Amino acid sequence: MPPPSLPPGLKEAIVAFDDAVDRRLARLRGRPVVDKVMYGASELGDWSFIWHLIGVAQALRPGRSPMSAVRLSVILGIESAIVNGGIKSLFRRTRPAWEAAHARPFRLRTPRSSSFPSGHASSAFTAATVLAEDDPLAPLYYAVALVVAASRPYVKVHHASDVVAGAAVGLALGAAAKRLWPRP
Repeated sequence: MPPPSLPPGLKEAIVAFDDAVDRRLARLRGRPVVDKVMYGASELGDWSFIWHLIGVAQALRPGRSPMSAVRLSVILGIESAIVNGGIKSLFRRTRPAWEAAHARPFRLRTPRSSSFPSGHASSAFTAATVLAEDDPLAPLYYAVALVVAASRPYVKVHHASDVVAGAAVGLALGAAAKRLWPRP
């Protein structure tokens, strides 16, 4: 359920959106290749692991400063504090229910925090925005961010609207980070 403070019409629209996305994702769940990609993406998104790896790889390219990897890691630490320590504490949204009759195809860390907004989506889009700066691989970073974000409702640890909100927060935080701390 969305936060109770929302107007009734908006709350119903969010629930309808979440349900529609979940029905579409249900058609894909159980397909071995899709399951591997989505569970893998979700796990790589834990603690922004994939973004730290990409940041180091980018910093090692010719013409890049190793400090750019440090910059990205610090920005992601600040993003995590804002989203996971701040914004999530304002909401008490429960996570989607996983049907106990169906075993998960892969192991998955289940977060205990509020479902809203998605921290994976927020960190993914913060990182993609920062990494994309003056980089011809920018579309690739956003594609990876989209897969990581989409993995969360796929594995049923977030509602689709949590991911949309997380992506919006991440884009805003990434844009602010670029203005406040320009690339070395």
